[in-house]
Parts: sequence; C-alpha cells; structure tokens
Amino acid sequence: MTHARVSVEVDAPAEKVWEVIANPRNLPQWDRHIAKVEGVPTNGLVKGSEYSARMRFMGVGVRVDAEVLDIDPPRYAKVRLRGLIEATVQTTVTSLGNGRSRLEQEVDYRFRGGPLGRMATRALRVTGGPHLILRRGTVAQKRQAEGR
Repeated sequence: MTHARVSVEVDAPAEKVWEVIANPRNLPQWDRHIAKVEGVPTNGLVKGSEYSARMRFMGVGVRVDAEVLDIDPPRYAKVRLRGLIEATVQTTVTSLGNGRSRLEQEVDYRFRGGPLGRMATRALRVTGGPHLILRRGTVAQKRQAEGR
C-alpha cells in the first residue's frame, strides 16, 4: 500500500466545505482522470452508500466502485474504492473559526496487478505521483468551496 496525505486551509466555513466535498458528482472537476460519476444517492451520502466513477488512464477506460464506510457530516468520511485501484480515502474537515476550515485528505492505495494496473502505475508516475495528484484535487476542492 502507498500512502498520501494533504492538508489545506480553506477560506470557507466547514459546512460549506463539506457541501462541496461530500458530493461525488464534483469528482470530475477535481481530477481530470475521472470522466463520469454514476449512482450517487439523491439524498446524499450515508454509511453504506455506493456509487461508481468512470476513469481514463492513458486512453483506457476503467470503472472504480466506491462505498462509504463511515461518515460524520460535516466533519469526516471514509470511503473504500475498488476496481483498478484499491484504496481507502479519509476526509476530515475541521472548523478553524472566523469562517475558515482545514481540509485534510488521506489515501492508502494500490493498483491491481496485470497490464492495466502497470499502465495506471506508470500514468500516475508521469503525472507527478500520488501526492501531487491528491494535492491538485484537494486544492481544486478548496477553490470550489471558496467560490473561485
């Protein structure tokens, strides 16, 4: 397993940050590899919710299924990903007062074996590695929460 962690301060209250990050339909705005998100519950995420993301790595489309393992709005969520990538994503939002918050993302992941897994691993290295990808996504979430 590989681990990546990113933390940013956001000029928005925790509730606003949560509103943005707890909606998987926003995923394509944060990661260019995600083409589409399907099956998101209309009433919001709860423990046990499932949805899937269609991703593209070097021109190859794959499906990644997500399951919410734990959720405590507007503070914490833990989501398991299965498919080409096996991962656990933990998101924490902490109020800092004065309309500011801290957004933290932690990911433990590995790519499955075989040709697609090797290709996805190479693509990740070419794009800067897991920490850079996670940082880009978290900064995109920050910008969206701040209304930029």
